[in-house]
Formats: sequence, C-alpha cells, structure tokens
Amino acid sequence: MKKSSLFIVPQNQEGFNVIQKLDEGKFIKNKMVFDLFKNTFLLHITIEPGGYQLNNNMWAWDILNKLNGKPDLAWVRFGGCLRKEQIGEILKSALGWSDEELNKWNTHYTNTKPEYFEGVYYPDTYLIPVNESGDKVAQRLINRFNEKFAPLADKYIQANIRWVTGLKIASLIAREAAGKTDMHLISGIIWNRLDVGMPLQIDSTMQYTLGKNSEGKWWGSIDIGEKQNDSLYNSYLYKGLPPTPICSPNIDYIEAALNPEETDCLFYLHDSKQQIHCAKTYEEHLKNIDIYLN
Repeated sequence: MKKSSLFIVPQNQEGFNVIQKLDEGKFIKNKMVFDLFKNTFLLHITIEPGGYQLNNNMWAWDILNKLNGKPDLAWVRFGGCLRKEQIGEILKSALGWSDEELNKWNTHYTNTKPEYFEGVYYPDTYLIPVNESGDKVAQRLINRFNEKFAPLADKYIQANIRWVTGLKIASLIAREAAGKTDMHLISGIIWNRLDVGMPLQIDSTMQYTLGKNSEGKWWGSIDIGEKQNDSLYNSYLYKGLPPTPICSPNIDYIEAALNPEETDCLFYLHDSKQQIHCAKTYEEHLKNIDIYLN
C-alpha cells in the first residue's frame, strides 16, 4: 500500500541536507546507498523550494526525478499591506496562473461577500498546492486572517468597534506609518479626525482609487488635480472611512487601530528620515512643512 507524505524543501536552503532529511522522514531506506546513486547517475540536481509528494514505494531514481522537477506545493510570501490585485500578481507568478485565473481572483474569488472585497487576505508565508483553485486560495488567506484576528475579537466587541471598521483604519495606518514606532500615533490622529468630523485627507486612499499608474506602480504619487476626482475613496472630498479597507494589514496594525495613542494632534508628516512630526492645528502643520519638507 502506497503511503504518500509531504517532503518540504525550505525557502532558505542554507544548512539543509536533502539526503539527511529524506532519511529522517523515512523516504529512503539507506542514505549512503541513495547518496552513491545520486552522485553516480545525477550529478547536478537543483531542488526548488516547496513541497513534494513522495510515497514509500518510490525507488531512488523516482525520488530524484521528482525532486528535480516542479514542486507540488509552492512557497508564496507577501508582506506589507498589499491590495488584492498585488497579491493576485504574486499568486500568479508562484502558482502559474493564467491571465484568466488572475482576473477571476480580482473580480470573483475575492468578491464573494462585501466584507471580503479587500483587507482579509492576510500577509504571511504560505505553502500552497500549485493546483489549488483560486477560490480555495482566497479562503486559505481569509482563514489565516481569522486565526490572527481571533485573540482581538472580544477586545473589539468590548470597545464597540466593528471588525470591518477596525480593518479599514488598520489599512490606512499600514499605508501611512513609517513603521511600528508611529503606528499608534497615526491611529490616534485618524480617530481624532473621525471624532471631529474632519475629512481624513489621506493620500493612500487616492492611490487606491487610481490603481496601477503608467509606470506600473500600484501606489504612485498623487498630484493636486487628482485630489478633485470624484470617488468614495477620495478622503479629501468625502468624510469618514473609505467603503472598504485599501489593503490587507497585518495584526500589528489591526491592534494599533484598536489601541490608538492619546494625542491632540490632527495633522502629521514624515521628514526625509521617516521621522513623524504631528501638529494640533493647520498653522502648526504648515510650520512643520516649512521646517521639515522645504
């Protein structure tokens, strides 16, 4: 009876001994014989990172051929706070998707529920079967989001904040913050603007509306004219939060949305060294612009 098992080759193969790992996983009966066979018949074997389905009835030659081919599962990693189209491009490259499958990812697989349109495709490292359907890949990423969010779920309920609201704010923080050092402060400023009914005036919402620019960048620069474009994501024209998150943030930013830093500031900017400077009034903000940007 064939017993199939998964043999995993890590992304970083430094110190990874293939034959030793095959022996430890009982994929081969004698590692010395296997090593001799490998050196005799297949001197140059290049093993791609990923997962390979092996079974205990495979001969040495079958195993070597399998490992010298394409993996059955591919490593897929994305970090930062990416919009779903960017995630789709990474998945297409890693899983060998067609243009049609990528289009289905953008329009169908990630559009099954309003709250799943954006923001829930959790940034992490995954080992995904190359033949897994796009809808199952989407659910895999949503499941990881649910797993990560679970410890904060009750805290959001206690704070009377809907999780979709927190996710929208977390996505804005992720696109605006220079890192973990200022994410709670930016969270506090966003909450302050919402509390006083001030437009958020966040460029990243406009970047989301524009999509990929002529240079092939998803998060390109915004000029003054574009800030007049009519879109519900235009946080210069419309008050409140955008209709959906603008990217998929990690748990640090979701936590920051729940725990904003107490501040009187309503404005902020980052200088050339990515140091944040906030201001209580627009006049103070103009002074910061003159000092740190001009």
